[in-house]
Amino acid sequence: MRDRKEARRRAKELVAKMTLEEKAEQLKYDAPAIPRLGVPAYNWWNEALHGVARAGVATVFPQAIGMAAAFDTDLMKETGDVIATEGRAKYNEYSRQGDRDIYKGMTFWSPNVNIFRDPRWGRGHETYGEDPYLTGELGKAFVDGLQGDGEYLKSAACAKHFAVHSGPEALRHKFDAKASEKDMRETYLPAFEKLVKEADVEAVMGAYNRTNGEPCCGSTTLIQKILRGEWGFEGHFVSDCWAIRDFHTNHMVTDTAEESAAMALKAGCDVNCGNTYLHLLKAYEQGLVTEEDITRSAERLFTTRFLLGLFDETEYDGIGLDQVESKEHLALAERAAAEAVVLLKNDGILPLKKEKLKAIGVVGPNANSRSALIGNYHGTASRYITVLEGIQDAVGDDVRVYYSEGCHLFRDRVEGLSAGPDRVSEARIVAEHSDVVVVCVGLDETLEGEEGDTGNSYASGDKNDLLLPEPQRQLLEAMAETGKPVVLINMTGSAMDLRFAQEHCAAVIQAWYPGARGGKVIADILLGAVSPSGKLPVTFYRDTEALPAFEDYSMKGRTYRYLTQEPLYPFGYGLTYGEIQLKGVSCGGQEAAKDSRILLKQAADFTVEAALANRGAVAQEEVVQVYVRADSENATPNSRLCGFARVALLPGEEKKVTVPLDRDAFAVINDKGEKLVDSHFFAVSVGFGQPDQRTRELTGKECLTFTVEL
Repeated sequence: MRDRKEARRRAKELVAKMTLEEKAEQLKYDAPAIPRLGVPAYNWWNEALHGVARAGVATVFPQAIGMAAAFDTDLMKETGDVIATEGRAKYNEYSRQGDRDIYKGMTFWSPNVNIFRDPRWGRGHETYGEDPYLTGELGKAFVDGLQGDGEYLKSAACAKHFAVHSGPEALRHKFDAKASEKDMRETYLPAFEKLVKEADVEAVMGAYNRTNGEPCCGSTTLIQKILRGEWGFEGHFVSDCWAIRDFHTNHMVTDTAEESAAMALKAGCDVNCGNTYLHLLKAYEQGLVTEEDITRSAERLFTTRFLLGLFDETEYDGIGLDQVESKEHLALAERAAAEAVVLLKNDGILPLKKEKLKAIGVVGPNANSRSALIGNYHGTASRYITVLEGIQDAVGDDVRVYYSEGCHLFRDRVEGLSAGPDRVSEARIVAEHSDVVVVCVGLDETLEGEEGDTGNSYASGDKNDLLLPEPQRQLLEAMAETGKPVVLINMTGSAMDLRFAQEHCAAVIQAWYPGARGGKVIADILLGAVSPSGKLPVTFYRDTEALPAFEDYSMKGRTYRYLTQEPLYPFGYGLTYGEIQLKGVSCGGQEAAKDSRILLKQAADFTVEAALANRGAVAQEEVVQVYVRADSENATPNSRLCGFARVALLPGEEKKVTVPLDRDAFAVINDKGEKLVDSHFFAVSVGFGQPDQRTRELTGKECLTFTVEL
């Protein structure tokens, strides 16, 4: 039933038997049953950002930003497939019980492919970072995994939030995100376009805000002109939750609920997450919509249900409970966590040598926190392994592990009746009795996330600045003053100001929100059982002083492509325990040398091949990255990522890896939003990070940069 034409035919046939009232009711996210037609109730709202969410037990993968740090499309596809499998298992079992409640359907409102343009945005950890190319490639792979390649859709993925949406959270219900044509086509739209045109994503969700004056869930420009017109999208469109109500209550572009419902439906919004479509029949009576408008959306929705095989026997009907949190799925989540961890600094202390340690101190509010493992939009794991538990399990009885919470996550005391910082002295005592101190700091979903999602009051889920909460800063300073070597583990979904850690800690690790059992992986990395290999999908700025205003959607001065200040840690950066060397590079079959020039005559030649050698003593994974900058006034100020490949090498092993480039690698976007190739010369850089000065300083390695002539 991947035949959309046949699914559409069946949908038209079924919808034609419905009354106007029945059709209108099917456009609600909680669509009721129509017993006379054999149509069961269906709830369109389900979540699968990094595992099946909010519906009980499921494999909890690292948060999306962590999976992005893996730079691994194969991993993303496998993860999507596992999530679809567990979703089918739950759907089958729940349906058998007659349970068709929210979070139990097969339409997943994931992935989030918005661009993490500002580090203060609280929902950025739901995304794949700041780069449109990386976001598009990872999003495409995830959708491919979710939707599968069987006779029916394994699940239906949804690209969200279309299209210019990345904070501020507190203003999203009334905010107008103004973006130039260049920024739209260069930054905000490419990932959505890739998911529509290359992954055939089944659904797209609109954003809360307006974009250039139009509310996104009622935008004829975004939905009709671009999405359905230019890109040929044939799936269904869903509003963000209660976003249509914002038309008349916050955006003030309509006066009544009936007008808002009509605006959204006319623009092409098929499913209302919210209750404004309860007013559709009144809008019909007022002549604001036609029965044809309602019918069109109903047919789109039933087309998706037929594509999923929800009225047929399918190859997925036998998937059962034994597939949920299976041994294989947990192993994949562990692999994802291992690939996600980014080593930012190491003065040689890591990996820790267990045989040389008598005691390890584990300190900090996130050291034994389950919340710090899971991010937001998560499922429920049957078992969690925190960093403290992972270290305890890894060293066993051979090494004493001392623990102190050190401080509250953000309050000035743990116990309400204490006089002030009431765990710092305990942390100092732990440090005194330890050979090394592992300090676990950061945030969790109560501090960064969606506005109101978990009751957070920390700037409505956004960050006011990049600083750790003050109690954590005080704790870190106290640990540094002990004179014991400090290994900092930062568990956040976003870039933080880690300048103090870079200056005073022996090692710094960005662990993100690593998943339910992420503490085991972090322990494995600390003790050398696994070598870190993650790369930053976002820039870690030194502070926010040089950043434009949060409300400014211009890309000038933002992200690595437009950055003018020197970052603390650059996009694409990450250290390892090994020593993989770039032995040689060829492009289009021609050997490349530093500052050499290569002529490419046809698209088939747009391929980079890198020869690698593992000169270290440990098995290692690395990420080859290819950056391109056109000799054009329309090019981004800095080189941009145009290709990447993760590769694994055993000690002493040599291997060649191929990184294909498409013609878009050489294209630019002009001020009119037009994509063109307006140059003959391009600087191509191949290495394990960006071709920038800061990456060279931190890694001691330099990209091989050469010129390509077209």
